[in-house]
Amino acid sequence: MTTPLIRIANLNKSFGPLHVLRDVSLDVTAREAVVIIGPSGSGKSTLLRCINLLEPIDSGSIQFETSKISADSRGAHLLRRQLGMVFQNFELFLHLTASENIMLAPMKVLGMDRDAARTVAEDLLAKVHIPDKADFYAHELSGGQQQRVAIARALAMRPKVMLYDEPTSALDPEMIKEVLDVIRELSQEGMTSLVVTHEMGFARNVADRIIFMDEGRIIENAPPETFFNGGSDLQPRTVRFLDQILHH
Repeated sequence: MTTPLIRIANLNKSFGPLHVLRDVSLDVTAREAVVIIGPSGSGKSTLLRCINLLEPIDSGSIQFETSKISADSRGAHLLRRQLGMVFQNFELFLHLTASENIMLAPMKVLGMDRDAARTVAEDLLAKVHIPDKADFYAHELSGGQQQRVAIARALAMRPKVMLYDEPTSALDPEMIKEVLDVIRELSQEGMTSLVVTHEMGFARNVADRIIFMDEGRIIENAPPETFFNGGSDLQPRTVRFLDQILHH
């Protein structure tokens, strides 16, 4: 049995009186693509934010490789380098070009010189299928192109895990596919991925495992074929969710 790359045990997180994560436990092995789905407010995004140290946890533990993750540790910035995060709203610097957005962290954090960083940026823009957009400013790009720059920017730090928080929720329908195709390719190349999404076709085709969350708990943890065709093997709450999503 391989040791998990990420091990989450009995994780709890509250915002004031709101108990957002309730005893969440989850193992993620290297090269695995885990897709997290569930209704709004079920704790999916909070879970990613806790893994990436953007939110402190109340109790429980998160381990990455052999290190415990805790937001107050001095190793936080070292750990964040290994976890690439892609947000719903791109979070690009609009006054910088696509390549400058990607070059920034390798130069500032990894101490890379400008020419080397530019080479990395060009390679990554080719990887996300927009090699011709290197010198376009972020505001000149479509939403789908901006999100692909955001993915390239996260990859520039050579992370071991990519975390995607609803990466297509702010996009027009025709742009969703171009972003999901990039995420699919990265995962096929062996990038360990945790993806929060509402895109069921993507979940079915790309996930090694699907996690279904509701009210801060993991209700279901199953391979896609079981999740989508499991019927009596699934929790009643999962069946209700799938019925609403797939048949309406």
